[in-house]
Amino acid sequence: MAYYFINFGPVKTQPMNQIPSADLRDFISGDPQRKNAFVEQLGGAFEDIGFVALSGHFLSEELVEELYSQVKNFFNLPQEVKAKYEIEGIGGQRGYTSFGKEHAKGRKAGDLKEFWHFGQYVEDDPELEAEYPDNVLVEELPEFNKVGREAYKMLEKTAQYVLRALALRLELPENYFDEFIHNGNSILRPIHYPPITEEPKDAVRAAAHGDINLITLLMGAHGKGLQVQNHKGEWIDAIAAPDQLMINVGDMLSRLTNNRLKSTIHRVVNPPRELWGTSRYSIPFFMHPISTMPLDCLEHCIDEENPKRFEDITAGEFLHERLVELGLVKK
Repeated sequence: MAYYFINFGPVKTQPMNQIPSADLRDFISGDPQRKNAFVEQLGGAFEDIGFVALSGHFLSEELVEELYSQVKNFFNLPQEVKAKYEIEGIGGQRGYTSFGKEHAKGRKAGDLKEFWHFGQYVEDDPELEAEYPDNVLVEELPEFNKVGREAYKMLEKTAQYVLRALALRLELPENYFDEFIHNGNSILRPIHYPPITEEPKDAVRAAAHGDINLITLLMGAHGKGLQVQNHKGEWIDAIAAPDQLMINVGDMLSRLTNNRLKSTIHRVVNPPRELWGTSRYSIPFFMHPISTMPLDCLEHCIDEENPKRFEDITAGEFLHERLVELGLVKK
């Protein structure tokens, strides 16, 4: 895989019309200066616009290509076959969710997408293994599950190092998040935005929203569609290089840091009419902690200029609230 290192330097303020870049290999290089520069780059971007394009991650080009191939194979299955894997009663946490079922918080129109969920592969914790729904196996595509698991693990490993860098930025022990994300309730979500066949009625591929989780790692932000809202209220295109992941702060991390790290509103807009006949695919990884993690605002993120903004809550309680708001779980 080809990598491109873009050095923005340890400057906190980034241009508001583009997404800053960073290279994870600086953090794991063993060079204290490169490591500190990465912490400054990443932290500055997340305190400013809440997004960063990350190269040097743990996914190989071959794994990404194979995952996309398997994802397309699944969504190309007949609808009656896909419907077998839509499991009732688990809020869409595993398996298939059909077209238009999920909507953004505060909206009634369903997003123009269908998706799949791979969940945690629990190790050394029978209680959590019982708490999480089982992953759903696609009988018709055995490689789909194998490749999905491998990609899940590599994205989880990447996210762990990103959170270690953020812990240092927040003046916490470097391994602060490790105990909370081990066996965390993370989700890998391959998404298919099908071709648009008629004028959408107040619906877009993904309406403006903030993510629920700690951080999101997105594959498939290589073409136009994903947009981020900057501090001026302007929508800017978030486009990563082919070797990069687009990573953003979720609401859980924003709550924990009393909004020091920004959970930025973003959306996936419909393409120009001449491209309505094309599908779009993207594969976000939503890094969630275990449900018992407290999201109480960190004390050193609270002061006179930044009073406490959020009530104390656990990650599990917060996730349940948001799944209700998204229409995936009933009260």
